[in-house]
Amino acid sequence: MPNGIYNIPKAINEPVKSYAPGSSEREEVLAAFKKMYNETVDIPLYIGGEEIRTESTKSINPPFDHKHVVGRYYEADKQHIETAITTALSAKKKWSDLSWEHRASIFLRAAELIAGPYRAKINAATMIAQAKTVHQAEIDAACEFIDFLRFNAQFMTQIYAEQPVSSDGVWNRLEHRPLEGFIYAITPFNFTAIAGNLPAAPALMGNVVIWKPSAAQIYSANVIVEVFKKAGLPDGVINVVYGNSAMISETVLASPHLAGVHFTGSTRVFNDIWGKIGQNIAKYKTYPRIVGETGGKDFVVAHSSAVPAQVATALSRGAFEYQGQKCSAASRAYIPQSIWPEVKRLLKADLASMKMGSPEDTANFVSSVISESSFDKLAGFIDQAKKDRDTEIIAGGNYDKSVGYFIEPTVIVTTNPQYPTMKIELFGPVLTIYVYEDSKWEETLAIVDSTSEYALTGAVISQDRYAIEYAMKALENAAGNFYINDKPTGAVVGQQPFGGARASGTNDKAGSVLNLLRWVSPRTIKETFVTPENYRYPFLG
Repeated sequence: MPNGIYNIPKAINEPVKSYAPGSSEREEVLAAFKKMYNETVDIPLYIGGEEIRTESTKSINPPFDHKHVVGRYYEADKQHIETAITTALSAKKKWSDLSWEHRASIFLRAAELIAGPYRAKINAATMIAQAKTVHQAEIDAACEFIDFLRFNAQFMTQIYAEQPVSSDGVWNRLEHRPLEGFIYAITPFNFTAIAGNLPAAPALMGNVVIWKPSAAQIYSANVIVEVFKKAGLPDGVINVVYGNSAMISETVLASPHLAGVHFTGSTRVFNDIWGKIGQNIAKYKTYPRIVGETGGKDFVVAHSSAVPAQVATALSRGAFEYQGQKCSAASRAYIPQSIWPEVKRLLKADLASMKMGSPEDTANFVSSVISESSFDKLAGFIDQAKKDRDTEIIAGGNYDKSVGYFIEPTVIVTTNPQYPTMKIELFGPVLTIYVYEDSKWEETLAIVDSTSEYALTGAVISQDRYAIEYAMKALENAAGNFYINDKPTGAVVGQQPFGGARASGTNDKAGSVLNLLRWVSPRTIKETFVTPENYRYPFLG
């Protein structure tokens, strides 16, 4: 067969469309939204080439209009999960033997499909299922997902291209084998791009995958499946299952062929998975790779030199875009007394101007939270803050779930830097602020570092370069993604690889070569051209 050393198209970040009034993309996505909203989609399990429908079904309801039904999906039983494992393993050899450029071609084609004919559909699905505004859907389901697919293919070629030094008479080579077994991908509701990337990244490297999307994201996950099929992904490479999370994980983690877990979700669930793998460690054919991005209690800390308008904007966007349901969302802030009155005025004005409702109305900046359980938890924290003496709600504080799970963007100010909402991950549109004395900058940074168990994202806002450098050092371990004079959200693939440590995960940096290295097992090969035929070395005389 012909051979060549191939260069894939250079990866560039997908431009974000504006969706301005009168733009073609705005008309297309709203038309897709209306069409899909008035249809009912039937979503099966995808195991190998089979679409499996069971007797156990669940309805799909938009969280901003929870009585409306846009689809239903089918739940797997244990036998389906076992079949999915067997099917994946059966597909493994042919897939892992496929030349890398053909694997790359499939996912690069998927990127082009999303950039073109599927853009409106995947964005509309994300708006409907996950209550994202059109802008939030565009930067996630379209642009970030496209970036993952394009940059991962480029990172793959970088991995393969890096080779060891060879000495005289020797050729040293390094190859990267897919892991021996299958990968279990568990994906969250909040990012369609993450849902697509977690199974796609290991598959690109030649692995086979069992993918369990979040129940709240199955609607847009089904569009991802459609795109992968259209792009030519062979049957059995990525098998998609839904149902009881505990049963699925227990079955998958009990398999001796488990080779890795690619996870984004809660710290509690990740800890449970890690514990079960530890209990089963003697069963496995190889030590499973465990990659997880988990919780966060992300911060913004302002210095007295900060510009109040910049601080207020970082809080308004960082805390309340997508209803605070980003892993990186600002949920605690530390503001010096000297600039607090102006920051407070600007922040309250921002929140007063924010409209809330269905994503179909593009005038809305925020929509509903994802589920009733999330709504109830957030409402409970807001109610408690209304009662406590060391807190004051200065904006928001109202909620209503009669039509959708709507929580007003809410700002709590506390005199206690250890107040529960300064420490606990809420995952919703609730920001807690602690106002500190200007002279206690260094002491406040120590509080920021020690208050939360998490270490995902954080931001410092300052015009004083000495203060910035001090904060960078003091908060060295407090955030895997650190921002200077910006909000702590919006990591871009290929620019700011994403991930945190402590209770925020394994920090394997999605959107970089570091993550892809987790899905391969290197083998070094030494070839000697003139093989010795006598054991005696010169020193023996």
